[in-house]
Formats: sequence, C-alpha cells, structure tokens
Amino acid sequence: MFWLVVSTIVATFMAITMIFIRLKASQKPASVKKIILPPLFMSTGAFMFLFPIFRVDMLQVMEAVLVGIIFSAFLIKTSKFEIKGSDIYLIPSKAFIFILFGLLFIRVIIKLAIGASISFGEMSGMFFLLAFGMIVSWRLAMLYKFKKLEKELE
Repeated sequence: MFWLVVSTIVATFMAITMIFIRLKASQKPASVKKIILPPLFMSTGAFMFLFPIFRVDMLQVMEAVLVGIIFSAFLIKTSKFEIKGSDIYLIPSKAFIFILFGLLFIRVIIKLAIGASISFGEMSGMFFLLAFGMIVSWRLAMLYKFKKLEKELE
C-alpha cells in the first residue's frame, strides 16, 4: 500500500509538471527535435530491465505497450498544430489537463487491480512500458502532423 501511495504522488507530480511544460512549450515554435527528444530521453529508463526484479515476460510487454498505445489515442486526438507566420506551433488543448489526470486515475485503478497478483518490480516494468508505448506513439503521430504542416509551409 505504501508503494501505491508513493508512486501515485510521484505520478501526480509528473502530470502537473507535464502540464506546465506543455503550456510553456506552446509559446515557442515546435520543431522535430522538440517532438523526438522526450521519448529518446525516456528510453534510458529501459536500463531498469538490467535488474531481474523489473523484468517482465513477453505477454506482459505486449499488454503494457498495447495499453499505452490505446491511452495515447486521447493525447493524439488533442494534439494539434497551427501555422503562425513562418513557424508551426502546438496549440494547447483545454482537455489536456483532464486527459492527463484521467489517465493517472485509470493507472491507479489498474495498479489496485493487479497490484496483489504482480510484484512491485514487474508492475514498475509494465508501467514503464505502458508510458513508453504511450509517449512513442503520441510523439510519432505529432511528428507526422508536424511534417504534414511543414510541407504546407514550403
């Protein structure tokens, strides 16, 4: 129960941080680098799988990544770009805050549901994969939308 509370507090802090980062980013032009770098930085978290406690089997990997991709649909739907002058900007969505906290709530429910049957390490590994699957698919969709608008600029 302690780890559930601590991980929920950390996830809430991360969601709040993400909201501020996203709002600040919308004030500056978007770029391919700004879209691609977050998943690359997050990928370093895969080093956790060097430790046996965090390892998950292939079915769990597929489940976690698939849930992450499904969750990303909400972020993809609300991530829109617009051309202002000669630059492309990410338009901040009013729904983004609700989506982030909604996803956080769903993750807590999932933790409660599977926490008794899966070890803390396995659950940590699965939630990393879920988050990674979510951010990679979201950022790939953003990159596609950005490149499409970039062609319009040329």
